[in-house]
Amino acid sequence: MQEDLDRVLFEEDAIRVRLDALAAEITAFYSNRELTVLALLNGSLIFAADLLRRVPLPLRIDCLRVSSYHGGTESSGVVTFEEQTLPDLRGRHVLVLDDILDTGRTLHAVLERLSEVGAPLSAEACVLLSKRRPRAAHCEPRFVGFEMEDEFVVGYGLDYRERYRNLPYIGVLKPQIYCGSGPG
Repeated sequence: MQEDLDRVLFEEDAIRVRLDALAAEITAFYSNRELTVLALLNGSLIFAADLLRRVPLPLRIDCLRVSSYHGGTESSGVVTFEEQTLPDLRGRHVLVLDDILDTGRTLHAVLERLSEVGAPLSAEACVLLSKRRPRAAHCEPRFVGFEMEDEFVVGYGLDYRERYRNLPYIGVLKPQIYCGSGPG
């Protein structure tokens, strides 16, 4: 699978170090409060598991499956919630975990839906990656793992057509792979 990458963007060790720092930031911010984490599937699964083991707070963990890419390399502009109901978040401090902030549509839609139907005490977001690019929807996560250029990346939970999620690092996928001439 590494032959499908143009280059490795974030090595496994760099991710580990950044997760330690993110966990410390989250722990300090939510000090003396119980936290409910809402991980967005499937992309944030590995990130959430590795990050949350480093957060020594009382945690409730739930997952929400949402999608805006629908198998493509760019957001379709339509955010689909695959579950009909959200977990009960009334009176809770909620942290939404997502793998990547790209157009902002997915995270914006999730946070908006939480405020409409969830009635949490607070709702913040944490993303592993934030692309430096204009957003289609305004969204400012409180916690960001890494800033990156606008490139198509895979690994550490991020995928292309459900492949590459299990890579222990994050790499830039070669354009010929997602432009039709590679596996898929």
